[in-house]
Amino acid sequence: MSRVELKDIVKSFDGNPVIPCLNLDIESGKLTVLLGPSGCGKSTLLRLIAGLEYPDEGKIILDGEDITTLESRRRNIAMVFQNYALYPHLTVRENLAFPLQVAKADKLRIDREVVATAELLGLSSMLDRYPKTLSGGERQRTAVGRAIIRDPRLFLLDEPLSNLDFQLRNQMRGEIKSLQRRLGKTMIYVTHDQTEAMTMADTLVVLEKGKIMQQGTPDEVYHRPANVFTARFIGSPPINILRGSVRGGELHLDSVSSPICHVTMPDGEYLIGIRPDDLIASSDGAAVSMTIERVEFHGATTYLYGRLGEQEVVARGDKIVGQAHSGLNDATVAISISKEALHFFDSQTHQRCT
Repeated sequence: MSRVELKDIVKSFDGNPVIPCLNLDIESGKLTVLLGPSGCGKSTLLRLIAGLEYPDEGKIILDGEDITTLESRRRNIAMVFQNYALYPHLTVRENLAFPLQVAKADKLRIDREVVATAELLGLSSMLDRYPKTLSGGERQRTAVGRAIIRDPRLFLLDEPLSNLDFQLRNQMRGEIKSLQRRLGKTMIYVTHDQTEAMTMADTLVVLEKGKIMQQGTPDEVYHRPANVFTARFIGSPPINILRGSVRGGELHLDSVSSPICHVTMPDGEYLIGIRPDDLIASSDGAAVSMTIERVEFHGATTYLYGRLGEQEVVARGDKIVGQAHSGLNDATVAISISKEALHFFDSQTHQRCT
């Protein structure tokens, strides 16, 4: 198991700062997910750890060893890429064996490790097939197998599931998480997909413009987002961020005439976060009315898109959707808001207030 420490890391490309200054500790034996939009620096961080790029400033420490300028081949770190990077002219057996052949392992060890790795990943019946004859999931398992067969100190995975269809992605998420637990190895996984991040991570690191916006468990990041960016990035449909204020212990939303509820926040202007699942449309009376503009059916859940006053919102509408969806368009429904579900953010800094 390996602990990774990134200290004061700075990286620019062609004078454009990608990572302005970043510090991050990655816990040994855990699956850490780097999550963020395209261009946030997550893949660059992975390449810096792998030794495929070098930082302009700062240090990379692996188990107490400074590897900042160490050549990639000497780091004993395995990386799995988005496009699998398999050798098309080699069979699955030969692809798995290749890292050990480069390391000049003896043939008996290579044969033994190939058989064991193939069994672990469900590839035993495919050892003599070529990559072009494999499905996307089988190719990805082969790429993972080629990484683990050399028993690396650390695994790095750069959006490895983005080329797979929805069903395969769900399957492979579970397989990778189970594999990490069985191996007990430190794994750093990069994705822009919040579902992958939330379902796989032991520790979640949310990035934006090369800065860490929040680090914690998926539960912590979802239920107590540290800022508006994180709150908006995590959750589907995205959280509602509404302009409002507290006056005399009462919460008021802009363009809504009646106060919403009593709160204990100091008087002032706020951005109010309310997740759609906590904004419930009901046939019962409530202090706030929502005008519905469209309805989305998500199977077990139905979401209503519309407005509270002039502010756009998304609410859950399971309790009132007993009529055709088209009949709800332009309708007005009562909305119940629980003060326990409110997130208060500073209107200027966008940082969490509670």
